[in-house]
Amino acid sequence: WAAATGQYTTTGDMTIYQIRAPATALSQGVVMAASLGSLHTEEATCKRELRLMKNREAAQERRRKKKEYVKCLENRVAVLENQNKTLIEELKALKDLYCHKAE
Repeated sequence: WAAATGQYTTTGDMTIYQIRAPATALSQGVVMAASLGSLHTEEATCKRELRLMKNREAAQERRRKKKEYVKCLENRVAVLENQNKTLIEELKALKDLYCHKAE
């Protein structure tokens, strides 16, 4: 299957895009006509949809990364709380030991 080729031609306020299929597919070209305004509108709509889709994906990725970051922070808090508890208990035991030796 060979790719079709085409070209734009403008007559008055109408733009015509003529598509020429390879000689093996169709012997005659297919002609599509559209006003300049509708071509620009379609292009703008496509660009907007693409931009919105990319923005949606980027926002989803940001949310995923933020969730991962918060989870890491929560894990770190848990580890530090355990360390703190252990150190407090160790300090208390050393104080008790020191106070009993001083008496």
